[in-house]
Amino acid sequence: MPELPEVETVVRGLQCAGICGLEIRATRVEWARTLAGLSPVAFDTAMRGVSIRCITRRAKYIVMTLSSGQTALVHLRMTGSLRVVDAVAPMDPYERVALIFADGRELRFRDTRKFGRWYLLADPERMLGRLGPEPLEDTFTPEQFVDMLRKHRRMLKPLLLDQSFVAGLGNIYVDEALFAAGLHPCRIASTVHKVRARRLHQCIQAVLHLGIERMGTSLGTGATHFYSVAGRRGRNQDALQVFRRDGEACPVCGTTIRRIVVGQRSTHICTRCQPPPRIRPPSKTLDAT
Repeated sequence: MPELPEVETVVRGLQCAGICGLEIRATRVEWARTLAGLSPVAFDTAMRGVSIRCITRRAKYIVMTLSSGQTALVHLRMTGSLRVVDAVAPMDPYERVALIFADGRELRFRDTRKFGRWYLLADPERMLGRLGPEPLEDTFTPEQFVDMLRKHRRMLKPLLLDQSFVAGLGNIYVDEALFAAGLHPCRIASTVHKVRARRLHQCIQAVLHLGIERMGTSLGTGATHFYSVAGRRGRNQDALQVFRRDGEACPVCGTTIRRIVVGQRSTHICTRCQPPPRIRPPSKTLDAT
């Protein structure tokens, strides 16, 4: 599933494609359920004659602010992707939604597994307001993160995947950040000492920045894997330290990387660099290690 760096890469690609300001002449919907709570006819009526004022990102959502005052939210889910192509380009059998612009181009949404969703909302905060802080914003400070961890008795991995806790993180970047910080994914959040918590904050931002710099992670070459708006694979898979590296040597200590399951999610760790937490009675104070 595309995570924050992949969605940010898509947003930047859409911005560079120059579709902001173009009039939407029509829409095409090939899979009605891609539209959440809206019929294809209602969607077409709402979008005709409208232009996209700006395209931004919130967590894993692509946010299109429209001239009508409404906002279109796109969630790629597992296999969604967006392309800007000439209207005469052959249609892909997995294309679900298209916006047809006045300049003869189309924004096409491809989604093999049909999990992706488009929302059209008068008040996007109805959905976006439920999300946690953006991990790359200046307002997301180490001190804030320390306080956030202190309040939770959940394991680190499931907590960091919770979009209401921190927005935009997924399986890839959580595994990478926890490895970089030397923290086991089963560690209870409230037991992480503030020094380690600040280190984790730094590592979360570092792996996300690297993912954006390398234009996302494409774990395979098939059409269901991540591709940019320009149709390019990301390069961050070559920089991954532990994710899907099980059976390989840890790049730090040489220990064999293991795959375990935490909170029903596949998780990749080095047992030496990320020692398991000690079993101890519940405590409201932070562990000093």
